Amino acid sequence: MASRDKHDRMANAIRFLSMDAVEKANSGHPGLPMGCADIATVLFTRYLKFDPKNPHWPDRDRFVLSAGHGSMLLYSCLYLTGYEDMTIDQIERFRQLGSKTAGHPEYGFAAGIETTTGPLGQGLANSVGMALAERVMNAQFGDDLVDHHTYVICGDGCLMEGISQEAIALAGHLKLNKLIVFWDNNNISIDGAVSLSDSTDQVARVKASGWNAFHIDGHDPEAIAAAIETAHKSDRPTLIAAKTTIGFGAPTKAGTKAAHGSPLGAEEIAGARKALNWDSPPFVIPDEVLSAWRDAGSRGAAPRADWDKRVAASGDGRAEFERRVAGKLPADFDDAIAAYKQKLAVDKPKVATRKSSEMALEVINGALAETIGGSADLTPSNNTKTSQTKELSAGNYGNRYVHYGIREHAMAAAINGIALHGGLIPYGGTFFCFTDYARPALRLSSLMGIRSLFVMTHDSIGLGEDGPTHQPVEHLAAMRAIPNHLVFRPADATETAECWQAAIHSQKAPSTLVLTRQDLRAVRTEYVAENLSAKGAYELASADGADAKVTIFASGSEIEIALDARDLLQKDGTPTRVVSVPCFELFEEQDKAYREKVLGNAPVKIAVEAALRFGWDRFVGSDGAFVGMTGFGASAPAKELYKYFGITADAVAKIAAERVRNGVPKGEDARAIPASEPARPHP
Repeated sequence: MASRDKHDRMANAIRFLSMDAVEKANSGHPGLPMGCADIATVLFTRYLKFDPKNPHWPDRDRFVLSAGHGSMLLYSCLYLTGYEDMTIDQIERFRQLGSKTAGHPEYGFAAGIETTTGPLGQGLANSVGMALAERVMNAQFGDDLVDHHTYVICGDGCLMEGISQEAIALAGHLKLNKLIVFWDNNNISIDGAVSLSDSTDQVARVKASGWNAFHIDGHDPEAIAAAIETAHKSDRPTLIAAKTTIGFGAPTKAGTKAAHGSPLGAEEIAGARKALNWDSPPFVIPDEVLSAWRDAGSRGAAPRADWDKRVAASGDGRAEFERRVAGKLPADFDDAIAAYKQKLAVDKPKVATRKSSEMALEVINGALAETIGGSADLTPSNNTKTSQTKELSAGNYGNRYVHYGIREHAMAAAINGIALHGGLIPYGGTFFCFTDYARPALRLSSLMGIRSLFVMTHDSIGLGEDGPTHQPVEHLAAMRAIPNHLVFRPADATETAECWQAAIHSQKAPSTLVLTRQDLRAVRTEYVAENLSAKGAYELASADGADAKVTIFASGSEIEIALDARDLLQKDGTPTRVVSVPCFELFEEQDKAYREKVLGNAPVKIAVEAALRFGWDRFVGSDGAFVGMTGFGASAPAKELYKYFGITADAVAKIAAERVRNGVPKGEDARAIPASEPARPHP
């Protein structure tokens, strides 16, 4: 085959695998794979550094299909280049239950899928984190071990999403020049022409954010290659605006919205076979075409072998590099936390848990060279910076603190990208109420099961005077509703250290630490070697002298209230115990005997939290009492708000005493806050 004919045949292999898989599944998106096949062919056969036989090679280039609806583009390339777990059977089972070829790429389903994409813009923002991680690891370990690119294909929809501007601006500011983004500029969205809803000059916009950006013909392989060569020489990230035709090759649907998200139909596919001179039956790739693709897949074996030799010759740094890319912690990490907990038992600090977090991070960042912190422009409030984390900037990638700017969504997605890249443990902070802005990325970190760490301060009505806009009374419920997400709400400095330790040990679930603005007294006043918070809930104070008649469950700042209520009840002759619940999710992982022991048999059970009731019935039952919030907060000093909303030790003790005397009420009355329920105050 001549060079151009060979390229066309290889690109058409992507097109026909994609349209045939969508047709068999009777759902999917053939348009993007058909339109971007030329881009993917040039990239995978001539530039992308990868080795299908060693798919987790740390120095591979990363390829991110941000426009995840076009997943058959990725699956086709993985099959054609020889990834062992992407078989033709998997292609034929596209979008079927139990297959590796989900409707959108799912991280962990198959090697070569670098991140979960589908919610538009997430992959683009992930790629910023990946590119940043590459620069940081390169600064720490050098070109011999870390020197690769991050490539992205995004669509019109990715660029319309707000997260894209956050991510693009951050990447431009940090001059992440090894980030190369292809924009599938086909001018079609689901509704029709992009001009129905948008007239942005995307190239000008991206240039204004500090990128190199230019237009090319997305169906000209030499123009695509020249664009990649230009991007490789850039000192800035690059956007290649590739003009393509959606559904390229379809005789009547190419260039229209009909090619976007529906099967083409047998007649249209037959017409495409004729137009593109492809006479193979569905899912059959001609031998010479498949052989050419497999040859392209084998390109990476030699550079990967050379890299292995460089790693072997890297001397003292080899063990540290291999430990970090494997995600393992140093042997003395837990010892450092134990020593710190012993110090806390002596000092008994009375500080806000956001300050406790900073104190714990001072120890953690000293023990772990791989942590990389940051904040969405709230560093002095989140307390996320320590003495070890100097400011990272363009050209100073060896430092460990990222100023993400007021970009909560992109920060969370970039943290996911850093975690996915490997070698680093990322964390970033903002106010807890701004999980509203970051939640799509928080959810995806949970879906992927990665070690992303989120620091969320100013956690409740304890924020006080800033008022309801910044008092996240419903956000604990929302975060706890996300499967596979560890939500920690520690009560003091010791619990905060333990929660950090548990979060860092969690490699299959992300974590959010929910922290106070107001000072909290030490409630763990004696050193215990075991990480009690890692059990999710534990008995903090037992009942004196007899079996408990009351158990009070609480988290975070309300542990103080629970302990004070216990004192009042004990003085009145009512045996009362207090259970601290720093993490619902970890408690559910404990064995049945432990859970039953912690829940106990007290006839009266009360939960206390300056938030909504959601989730607490697990501890107190549907008839148990809950002292917390039913609506929004108000603007006033924190102590006044706690009193105003009836979240006090006196209220808890009163409710408990009434229930001990009169029994537990049944029905709807048990579900209401059994304390004062004032209407929301207005000016």
